[in-house]
Amino acid sequence: MEAFKIIYSVLGGLGIFFYGMKNMSESLQSVAGDVVKNTISKITTNRISAVGVGIIVTMLVQSSSVTTVMVVGFVNAGLMNLAQAIGVIFGANIGTTITGWIISIKIGKYGLLLIGMGIFPLLFGKTNKTRQIGRMFFAIGMIFFGLKIMSDSFKPLRSMPEFLDMISYFSEQNYGSYFACIVVGCILTMVIQSSSAMLGITIALASTGVIQFHTAAALVLGENIGTTITALLASVGANITAKRAARAHAIFNMFGVIVVFAFFPLYVTFIDWVVPGASNLTNEAGEYVNIAVHIATGHTIFNVTATILFIPLLNVLANVVTKITPDHGQKEQHHLVMLGDPSTMIPATALAQAQAEIMKMRDVVGRQYKLAEEIFLNSTSENMSEHIIKCKHYEDITDNMQKEITVFIVKLMVSPLSEHESELARSVLKEADELESISDYIDRLVSYTERTPIKDILKDDAKVDFEDFFNSVKSYYDLVSKQILSNTVDKAVIQRTSEELRLRAEVIRTNHLKRVSSGTYDALSALTYSDMIVALRKIRSHTQNAAEAHV
Repeated sequence: MEAFKIIYSVLGGLGIFFYGMKNMSESLQSVAGDVVKNTISKITTNRISAVGVGIIVTMLVQSSSVTTVMVVGFVNAGLMNLAQAIGVIFGANIGTTITGWIISIKIGKYGLLLIGMGIFPLLFGKTNKTRQIGRMFFAIGMIFFGLKIMSDSFKPLRSMPEFLDMISYFSEQNYGSYFACIVVGCILTMVIQSSSAMLGITIALASTGVIQFHTAAALVLGENIGTTITALLASVGANITAKRAARAHAIFNMFGVIVVFAFFPLYVTFIDWVVPGASNLTNEAGEYVNIAVHIATGHTIFNVTATILFIPLLNVLANVVTKITPDHGQKEQHHLVMLGDPSTMIPATALAQAQAEIMKMRDVVGRQYKLAEEIFLNSTSENMSEHIIKCKHYEDITDNMQKEITVFIVKLMVSPLSEHESELARSVLKEADELESISDYIDRLVSYTERTPIKDILKDDAKVDFEDFFNSVKSYYDLVSKQILSNTVDKAVIQRTSEELRLRAEVIRTNHLKRVSSGTYDALSALTYSDMIVALRKIRSHTQNAAEAHV
């Protein structure tokens, strides 16, 4: 009966702790989303800056797993190269140590107070930022309240001979026991996919005296290996560079654990020497008041030291993962590769990935436009039929990209987004839709040449009018694309130019009707020419819409 009571109390405390960690991470992501995005955009080829970004982002989102999954996504989207990704992963390992320090603070008795402080702004806050700050306080209170429940539940285990006999092997001070603890820590972290939760359980067990410091330190080493499973799972189905980044994370953590394991007794002694007070120091209630600080210090020393030692070897690690993960001639795909459920990602970084895909989509449309230019302005080209087929292929690609971006953003919009993030999400959806429409009309424009030979459609003044209008619409598209890329969209200029092009299209069609009336063109050629001008006018319209959708 006592064992059953302990089990359900621990599970309840763990559930509250998990819920608190999830809400704290999500609230921080919402409040600091733009900071995270701006921080990542400042990554340079300098490995120190990449490490710094990893530290800052992980401290803000309170999850190294979230950061590493985000890195895998960024690499997959082409926003980050392998060396930058490895640097950010190094930094994430340091940033995650802040969780241990938060947990080690002995304010469990104030957990309910923090819940009370957070619930009112969470429920009644008028702005999203106020609600998210309230949610953060509420979540921190839940974390400490959950830890207190777990710690209180573990206390009876100290006087249970059956349990002490069961874990006696793990409590011994020999390499066999150390290795067993590392394996257990690794497996449990892989199962629950949260090193922070395992760290909380480890501190709760150690604080009640159920396990000693050397056992806790070995468990934490195992947790550092187990946490790499999240990024490895996220890289399944991703491109080759993303797979390499995830494997670099696993190799980095495993190698660091192997090195520390070789000197484990010295490692434990060193931590005891660094932290004032013995790890087995207790208060009147029999609680180990100093061991949580020892665990947090050990966690920090391990990750900081491993990062410092590996920074000079960053390129070596990149070369190793490149060799063990060969390319095999894999082609880059022109579509968004989903990395799990977008609703579980940091909204700001998920949006950055979607915007990167919009840039790829714009590039595909640009290439499609060049093919159309080759067909209409160099009509003697021997590769015309090949250009028409390729143009259709590009249109199929943009169709797929638009569908996948739409699914990605719709799933993301289930998550709580700030007002700016919601606006940006709608902008991405609209821009993808407009680019797909532009691609459709370019394909239609090209397909008209299969209805009637170009030489029969474009001749004399009609050819001059068409080529002039084609170049003007393409210049308009190039202008809009350039302004969007530089984030300097001048909507007044865009609207004025669009209206000028619309009026020109009407003049061209009127002039052509006069030519048809004079018997210069047959009915089918005249209809095809009119359809081509309409297609260009539609491209102009969707280009304007894309510019107006940009925020």
